[in-house]
Amino acid sequence: MSTISSVSSVDSGLYAQGALVQGSTQKAPDTEKEVKTEKIEKNENGGVVYEASSKNDAKSPDKSAGIYSGADKSQLIAKLKADAEERNASLRSLVEKMMLGQNKAYTIAGNDEDSMWKFLAEGKFEVDPETKRQAQEDISEDGYWGVEKTSDRIVDFAKALAGNDAGKAQELLDAFKKGYEQAEKTWGKELPEISKKTFEATERKFNEWMNEGAKKTEDAEAVAVGANLNIQS
Repeated sequence: MSTISSVSSVDSGLYAQGALVQGSTQKAPDTEKEVKTEKIEKNENGGVVYEASSKNDAKSPDKSAGIYSGADKSQLIAKLKADAEERNASLRSLVEKMMLGQNKAYTIAGNDEDSMWKFLAEGKFEVDPETKRQAQEDISEDGYWGVEKTSDRIVDFAKALAGNDAGKAQELLDAFKKGYEQAEKTWGKELPEISKKTFEATERKFNEWMNEGAKKTEDAEAVAVGANLNIQS
């Protein structure tokens, strides 16, 4: 006998995974180090001249060619692509499970009789009055599987995967859409109305995230321009 709590535990585990992904993100070590040296020379009059200087570590990449070059650049690009695919795959998997979980709650609540009989015929769960009441509560406006809370969890998980970098919002929005499509394939037909509303709410929140990121960029550029004008004046 399956219940909503079992689905919730899977979802909570995946949400916690997002926090681990974010927490495990580490800043790449500096590729260029400044090495302090002391230069002591004699001047024309025989006196000693002391000069503090700095030079690049001999092992640092050539600045004229950029921080990375050749094989290093290829490795960096490959790693960035691998990281992006891992983020996208994690979100796709989460979205598929969440959409199916929401659909199950919707079905148990008695909103989709055809699907209910399908589940019962496959022996996936039994529905007693208490389970049905809980499912109805879960898909309500303020419920765990309601439109707002489900869409919030999806976007929060995406932000955790991206380290709250709005520059990654579009790729994760695309991953969300693919996860939703996969949930429909797994289910075998279109998801119910509640899932469609969740899709719309999630897409809206992704767009809000992207707009916030664009606004912050514009504000930072305006501050930089203002500071430059002050320096010139």
